[in-house]
Amino acid sequence: MVARTVISEILNKEKGLEVVGTAPNGRIALTKIARLKPDLVTLDIDMPELDGMETLERIRADFPAIDVIMVSNLTQRGARVTVDALFLGAADYVTKATRTSSPESARSHLRDQLLPKIRALYLGRHTDDELERETNGRRAHLSTGRPHKVGIVAIGASTGGPNALAEVLESIPGGFLAPVVIVQHMPKNFTAYLAQRLDSRCALNVREATDGTILQPGDAWIAPGDLHIKIKHHQGKHQIATDDGPLVNSCRPSVDVLFNSVAKCFSTSTLAVVLTGMGQDGLDGGRAIVKAGGRVIVQDQASSVVWGMPGHLANAGLADVVLSPRDIGPEVLRRVGFRK
Repeated sequence: MVARTVISEILNKEKGLEVVGTAPNGRIALTKIARLKPDLVTLDIDMPELDGMETLERIRADFPAIDVIMVSNLTQRGARVTVDALFLGAADYVTKATRTSSPESARSHLRDQLLPKIRALYLGRHTDDELERETNGRRAHLSTGRPHKVGIVAIGASTGGPNALAEVLESIPGGFLAPVVIVQHMPKNFTAYLAQRLDSRCALNVREATDGTILQPGDAWIAPGDLHIKIKHHQGKHQIATDDGPLVNSCRPSVDVLFNSVAKCFSTSTLAVVLTGMGQDGLDGGRAIVKAGGRVIVQDQASSVVWGMPGHLANAGLADVVLSPRDIGPEVLRRVGFRK
């Protein structure tokens, strides 16, 4: 059974959702999108005549208000194309089950990924608005005083994260005076290619983290998919430790796991950044960082694909400042500094 049939059946059973049309290829899809004007499109990467990437480019150009969720294979090629699609403006992605999966397990695999992401993008947007209203009036503003010493920058991101990460990291020049450690919610294979893409766009050296990596200023490490990362102090140096422990906030890697470890190792010299993403991963770790004397910057609602993760920290009063990614990069640079 093809993915579009399975997805249609899943969505049509869900209260509040309606499938207004399906298409076997990109050319037919574009014609139907113009006529049916959907709120969201699920788009398979592998299609005849006009593939997913070409169709995505046309949707972004002709229908910029429509969000797109890519449907990808858990392969190296699927990872590469999916990450490229996220940089082209896809809102999120889901992965197909492996070929060895039974029809029912394949259906469950898609349903368990897709429904929360649609709810986060649409059915949960009133929650974003409520968080925004509750945060108004006590929002932090860009500080102009002398910044505290920063020994590490820890970043957490999920839905919409790759583009936000790129915008933040592209503002940081070589000679940056602190290491950067990143958790972006993604499966394995995907994070390695994300690191390659970011490395090609940034002055920082961006790599997928490995167990035992020694932290060095001016380098950025991305947590490998399906592994938590922690920072540990060993033989006088800070290094990365990876593990496949239980999911935290239904995630592995988890922002909370990283943030809690950073709070213990760096305490007052921690600078954390929480970017766009669904859920509240990073909230517990953000509390630990602030309690230890560190600082937290979060992305604002207007620029977030989903203002879940950053919104929860802002609403809890943990944000030192709330900014767009365009402003987060310069603010991080101001606080950390670099060798000219």
